[in-house]
Amino acid sequence: MERTLYRSEHRDLGESFGAFLRRHAADQYEQWERDGIVPREFFTAAGRDGFLAFEVDERYGGAGVRDFRFNAMLHEVGFGLGLNGAVGGITLHNDICLPYFTRYCNEEQRERWLPGIANGDYLTAVAMTEPDAGSDLAGIATRAVRTDGGWVVNGSKTFITNGINSDLVVVAVRTDPDDRHGGLSLLVVERGMAGFERGRNLEKIGLHSADTAEMFFRDVFVPAENLLGEEGMGFRYLTANLPQERLSIAVSAVVMARGALEQTLEYVRSRKAFGRPVGSFQNSRFVLAEAASEVEIATHYVDRCVAAHNDGKLSAVDAAMAKWWATDMQGRVIDRCLQLHGGYGYMLEYPIARAFVDSRVSRIYAGTNEIMKEIIGRSLGL
Repeated sequence: MERTLYRSEHRDLGESFGAFLRRHAADQYEQWERDGIVPREFFTAAGRDGFLAFEVDERYGGAGVRDFRFNAMLHEVGFGLGLNGAVGGITLHNDICLPYFTRYCNEEQRERWLPGIANGDYLTAVAMTEPDAGSDLAGIATRAVRTDGGWVVNGSKTFITNGINSDLVVVAVRTDPDDRHGGLSLLVVERGMAGFERGRNLEKIGLHSADTAEMFFRDVFVPAENLLGEEGMGFRYLTANLPQERLSIAVSAVVMARGALEQTLEYVRSRKAFGRPVGSFQNSRFVLAEAASEVEIATHYVDRCVAAHNDGKLSAVDAAMAKWWATDMQGRVIDRCLQLHGGYGYMLEYPIARAFVDSRVSRIYAGTNEIMKEIIGRSLGL
């Protein structure tokens, strides 16, 4: 079925981004995976070449384009090339972090932060998850106590993507200990603030080059001018941005599943067993027929979600459906594709092995798939 989501301007961006990645990332990516981090300069180069923060207004140095199809095209190209950790840092900056700055900054904050966010001088992160609070945002315990000129922050965060490389971190803090939902606020903590420390770069089973860190706040003074939006509105701001975050993950899931399918089709045509191509066996055909059908169906649903999001009509329930279904599909398809590679599928020199380990987290972050089903179930009046 023909896809109608993208137009020529989106495809042109994709071609430019592909050239950028081949020039700045493709040859170095294996080393970045071993190092467990992408060099900070990669993101500066992405900003310089115009691949960051599309929606930032032109007066602050951005393109002023509010069209999520451009964001999605970076997924199509970057995850399609298998540069998952590197591209993930860009898409997190663009899709997940940027809305907090474009929606909730006042004019002084826009002038102070948006130019650097657009040109790559400032890489961003969002710090929500804590050792004892993951999908349950209302369980956040990191405290911010008001003092002269601002707040003093104490607490810790974990599993923060861009945690090492980030310069501006949107931190969810509890400003009212007696109000579970209305007591959360968002503060921007900047690199170099006294008492703000980053822990180890966490070792993960996949996405090795995507730096993921612990963060510690020990009497960190955050000035009043670093409050995002209004005090006590943090829970509402966080939940308002989750549909785009979940859509972003769904787009990546479909792209990675499609890539695994394409790699496997090529493999089973050339690999022989018992004197014939692996793909000629009925089991192979059936498995790949199922995978192709699932990828195709997911592609068109997620495309519709992207279009709805552009029109301001993507609901939290629709985004939850896209996120859990696409990432579950991603896991099924990549697992079956790995199986068809036989022993070679277990070797990291084959892209299917990296796709297998890199994809596993998709069912966990931005709210586990179990939480997605809870959201959908409640919408059914259950």
